[in-house]
Amino acid sequence: MDYKRILTVQDISCVGQCSLTVALPILSAAGHETAILPSAVLSTHTAGFSGYTFRDLTEDIPAINAHWQKEKIGFDAIYTGYLGSTKQIEYVKNMLSTLGNKGFTSFVDPAMADNGKLYPAFDMDFVNEMKTLAFSADIILPNITEACMLTGFAYKEKYDEAYINELLALLRAGGAKTVILTGVSYCEATTGVVVLEGGSKRYYEHRKLPKGSHGTGDVYASAFVGAYMKGKSAYEAAGIAAEYTVRCIENTVDDASHWYGVKFEPLLGSYIEMLK
Repeated sequence: MDYKRILTVQDISCVGQCSLTVALPILSAAGHETAILPSAVLSTHTAGFSGYTFRDLTEDIPAINAHWQKEKIGFDAIYTGYLGSTKQIEYVKNMLSTLGNKGFTSFVDPAMADNGKLYPAFDMDFVNEMKTLAFSADIILPNITEACMLTGFAYKEKYDEAYINELLALLRAGGAKTVILTGVSYCEATTGVVVLEGGSKRYYEHRKLPKGSHGTGDVYASAFVGAYMKGKSAYEAAGIAAEYTVRCIENTVDDASHWYGVKFEPLLGSYIEMLK
């Protein structure tokens, strides 16, 4: 059946075009029934805004899970984004084991680090707990920093293909099944995504833009999940998600007033066309 029910678990930043406010419309545009489980509610995201509100919803998760089990609600896929604590990771792992329909697929975006550093809210206890979630998933979508955190491999800003191959081998040794490694750049003009699936490794290369936008990792992961659950291969979904994300950044970079997110909504039509 082409119509799938997907649960995405991450926070809601009410303003800021990231996390659930990105995942819900993109997965819906892909034609999927999209259920959400907010891990927290923030008035805005935390990059560039000050004085934002924050409400932690960690302790609501077990009751929601129990209710869904009672109602025999299951999901064809669960996709996790930013999780705020080790306790949330523990709860999500329980959901992966209790809420999957037959043929269920789990996607983990281990959103915890970039540019060689952990996000300020996290420590190595969080990393160690994230390893147990990521290595149990069917598909993981780390950037290079996150992949290094998951494996203990030394992060490098400049690297070659041999370095990436070693990093992928460590991910596979840790238990990763299919890896979508984002932000892999071998030259100044381009960047891309490495797809490791079974014994196959493929590289999708695309143009590199001089400026990024907040929330593009969420756009990419959501577009990938939407495409994959439409029946695209991992490599096809990686390419569609990359092309869509680049177009969204191009649609945003010349608008100085829109510094806080990426204008992805006007291009949802092009994403739908790519899926055809």
